[in-house]
Amino acid sequence: MLDLKDIVTEFAIEGNVEEIAPLGAGHINDSYMVRTQGETPDYVLQRINHHIFTDVNALQNNIKRVTDHIRQKLLQKNEPDVSRKVLSITPTRREALYYRSFDGSYWRMMPYIANSKSVDDISPELAFLAGRAFGNFQAMLADLPAPPLVETIPNFHNMETRLVTFRAAVKNDPVERLKKVEDIVADIEKRADKMCKAELLHREGKLPKRINHCDTKVNNILFDKDTNEVLCVVDLDTVMPGFVASDFGDFMRTGANNGKEDDENLENVFFRMDIFEAYTKGYLQTVQDSLTPFEVMLLPFGAKLLTYMQTVRFITDYLNGDTYYKVKHPEHNLQRTKAQLKLLHSIEDSYTKMLEFISHL
Repeated sequence: MLDLKDIVTEFAIEGNVEEIAPLGAGHINDSYMVRTQGETPDYVLQRINHHIFTDVNALQNNIKRVTDHIRQKLLQKNEPDVSRKVLSITPTRREALYYRSFDGSYWRMMPYIANSKSVDDISPELAFLAGRAFGNFQAMLADLPAPPLVETIPNFHNMETRLVTFRAAVKNDPVERLKKVEDIVADIEKRADKMCKAELLHREGKLPKRINHCDTKVNNILFDKDTNEVLCVVDLDTVMPGFVASDFGDFMRTGANNGKEDDENLENVFFRMDIFEAYTKGYLQTVQDSLTPFEVMLLPFGAKLLTYMQTVRFITDYLNGDTYYKVKHPEHNLQRTKAQLKLLHSIEDSYTKMLEFISHL
């Protein structure tokens, strides 16, 4: 049986360990708070899910390159308190970026950012700050030197690939659920060609790939507990090349949804233009100089794209028998699908207003 204290001793930490306790309820990695005695820093220990992130070496190298680059930018601007405004990797005693234990598990450690908090509830004021934070994150990484970052989850936001998997689930119907969702399948298929236009534009050389966060939820930003100032963007496992519209759309899918991702009452689910407007203002304030005008005008498409993509992912898992997402009951993935599809329809209804708002900005 693994002893977490033995794992911690493999890392070059300061001080002596006082306590190790579970931290948060992450869906992918297992996290622990490592408290040390006295005034030495506390740390976060994580067991990396190497079934999802199959190339742990590339994953950790991505994070090291990104955080080193951001840190250098902050130092050049004489930012105060830099250690709280970018994550750091604590190396092992052998100066590696991760440790592999005897049972084949992969572990990493980083200093805990003291007096910080994350939030889940959204408001226009918070959306504006989140937009600035994620926009600034992308802007600081716009000149990251070659080579490109590795795709830690290949084709993660590739709509063409997601549709291939979806169509295989429809064709095979392994648990015989297709008859219940034929109307949803038709709704997805009638949008399919338009939703693949980002990949097409990229192949035509009209749409670049840039460094994306790929999980732009508001709870992936740390705030100062006392001042509510944005400290830094966290959860960097999926930082990799992608389309900026996808990152923008991922926030809209979660942050601008009035309801829950799996809301049973679909009347709760609709797109909030106030959140869209506040986030867009903050986002473009910090990143617009790094983007082409074409990319800026494609941002509302990203809101449709990521919501459509998540609809496809949920219905695919439902058809396959709930093999990917954790479910609370047999119809949970269908419930999620219906909520996402309702949100997509609401985004489509707001699409012209979104384009007009960005044009005026």
